Amino acid sequence: MMYGAIEAGGTKFVCAVSDENLNIIERESIKTTIPEETMTLVFKFFDKFKLEAIGIGSFGPIDVNKKSKTYGYITNTPKQGWANYDFVGAVKNRYNIPIGWTTDVNAAALGELKKGAAVNLESCVYLTVGTGIGGGAVVKGKLLEGYGHPEMGHILVRRHEKDTYEGKCPFHKDCLEGMAAGPAIEARWGKKAYDLTDKNEVWEMEAYYIAQGLMTYTLTLSPERIVLGGGVMKQLQLFPLIRKHLEKLMANYVAMPNLEEYIVPPALKDNAGITGCLLLAMDSKKLV
Repeated sequence: MMYGAIEAGGTKFVCAVSDENLNIIERESIKTTIPEETMTLVFKFFDKFKLEAIGIGSFGPIDVNKKSKTYGYITNTPKQGWANYDFVGAVKNRYNIPIGWTTDVNAAALGELKKGAAVNLESCVYLTVGTGIGGGAVVKGKLLEGYGHPEMGHILVRRHEKDTYEGKCPFHKDCLEGMAAGPAIEARWGKKAYDLTDKNEVWEMEAYYIAQGLMTYTLTLSPERIVLGGGVMKQLQLFPLIRKHLEKLMANYVAMPNLEEYIVPPALKDNAGITGCLLLAMDSKKLV
């Protein structure tokens, strides 16, 4: 049996086909342009296979509410051509098979829980810090979704006492994404994150903002593990700084696990999302 996966990002779509043991049979990266162009290449890739199901983890916001008329749509996105795009409908019309549907970060959380840094646990949060900030969660083995899906990058944070930057988010200015995503780092300091590796003040401030996010997720969801991925988190010096700031912010209010084990990089590295999408495909087949 073969399963398909689409990790749909704002820059590229990663498409993959695996067997039931998650062994990748074929994989392809497709540039994200407009739906007509990108989806034509996506379908060309999958048309070669007889699939049991497809799992999709998409950039958002998306509609995950099965009671909604726009379930399966990408909704309010600035990405040209993709706003109000019926993603699930387009795939379903092409292949009349079960479709699993969630956010790209929820898919990554599922991948890390089942096959990565949170194996043998029942809950985890996956946060990506890169061009944007997004988070997904698995609680008691199930993806966290309700009326909508988590938008963890847009929680409000306290401003660092030395920070005068107004914030990059077009909706909220100084939310977590607006203060700590890659474009905010570049706008504040005048260079991209990878050119600032040796600037301690950059990473102390970055860790302060990310730790506030982790404090909120810890106090609201109590996950067993938090996995931090994305391009900015490849600056591994961030991890001890984030743990230090989180410990200070929590102020011994609640018992915490060992922070070295609680806040970790993704074990699946850049494959967390595509692994989660394949697992989503398999789960969707079981529900039929």
